[in-house]
Amino acid sequence: MGRRYDLGKDRIWPLVLSLALPTALAQAVNVLYAIVDRMYIGHIAGYGDIALAGVGVAAPIAAFISSFASLIGMGGAPIMAMREGHGDHEAAEGIVTTGFYLLLLSSAILTPVFFLTRNPILLAFGASTATLPYASEYLGWYLLGTPFALLATGLNSFVINQGLSAKGMISVLAGAVMNIILDPVFIFLFDMGVKGAAIATVISQIVSMLIAIQALRSHNTAIKLRFHGFLPGEIGRIIKFGLSSFIIISTDSLLLIVLNAMLQKYGGPEMGDILITCSTIVQSYHILVTYPMGGMTAGCQGLVSYNYGAGNSDRVRQSIRNLQILITCYTIVMFFFTISGAGIFASLFSNDEEILKLSARYMMIFECMVIPLSFQYVNVDMMTALGQVRFSLPLSLNRKISFMIATILLPVFFGAESAFFAEGISDLLSAIVGTIVMVTQLPKILRKRENAGLTI
Repeated sequence: MGRRYDLGKDRIWPLVLSLALPTALAQAVNVLYAIVDRMYIGHIAGYGDIALAGVGVAAPIAAFISSFASLIGMGGAPIMAMREGHGDHEAAEGIVTTGFYLLLLSSAILTPVFFLTRNPILLAFGASTATLPYASEYLGWYLLGTPFALLATGLNSFVINQGLSAKGMISVLAGAVMNIILDPVFIFLFDMGVKGAAIATVISQIVSMLIAIQALRSHNTAIKLRFHGFLPGEIGRIIKFGLSSFIIISTDSLLLIVLNAMLQKYGGPEMGDILITCSTIVQSYHILVTYPMGGMTAGCQGLVSYNYGAGNSDRVRQSIRNLQILITCYTIVMFFFTISGAGIFASLFSNDEEILKLSARYMMIFECMVIPLSFQYVNVDMMTALGQVRFSLPLSLNRKISFMIATILLPVFFGAESAFFAEGISDLLSAIVGTIVMVTQLPKILRKRENAGLTI
């Protein structure tokens, strides 16, 4: 698959660490795209807290748009890995090319649609008259960079699933560092405020995109982006494979939109914007916790897909088991870090004592079931890596539906603040259901693969 790692022969545990950790770090750095903007915006003199609430309403919508990169990237990359594992190199490169053009097409459709309708959408999903100007300004400028955002994220999946986690990390890291540098320049030095934060993010995404393209075009890369060899017959399969990941990410965004709307509705004129400001801080911490988990599973998807394509069932089992151990250890650390460091993290976004106190408490509530959540990530993403959308998709939906029901019902009976308990409830339920499915179905999937031969 690549010059550095042999996914079919190298020892599993070192492979899992080598593939998962750089990708996890890349995703942790990727979080900086979102939270650095919010940190600087929250400290703008005079209107930082209200602007932060506005960006908090806009951010899930921007994330929903970016989730289309996962539909294509995380849908096409496992197919690419399976084709390469099966020895069909030309088809593997055709999948990369197909993914590239699908990403361009998606951005051409999504950008004008959301740009023209952003204000009604923002008002419907939690913006108040006070926060709308900031939300609209941030989202409008962010949307102009949609092609770069989709290509940067989507193409990176094809880099990572070749076992080139380090190159994937560099792409994300370079963009994040650029964002950190440009944010204070545009926000404060040029006095552009919220607009400056969005422009800095777009420029950073351009940098990440260019590095990802260069990585796929390099002579050292096994499976290259050729710009020719488009495979229209594979579009349906790419979407089918990526649907589970797309639903995970897109519905996360949609659920945050619903959460903001419920907080605004039941918080009322006095507490609505304050609760959304707190929610923005809580969500910033949540993605800091969960993105590395997604990075670990994404980094190891190629390993599992490759060995499944090659018919190496034992290596598939070992890879999944070792990945689960790694992610569980990570979530244990993050659980105790949440207890001890929630207040410190909140202080990065605001100086208001009430907001700091509330945000720290909501963070601990929101992350109370983060350890069981590790099983949900492994179960869903490894089923996706095996091409088992019939399992990964329902498992994804199970968590989203339980979160949606809890988010809507809890505030009705217990007040606006109770909505923050919805995450823990859905994390625990989904972990139980997903683990039962994985334990009972994985042996059957691998046995069927062994009996069916090597036809993909």
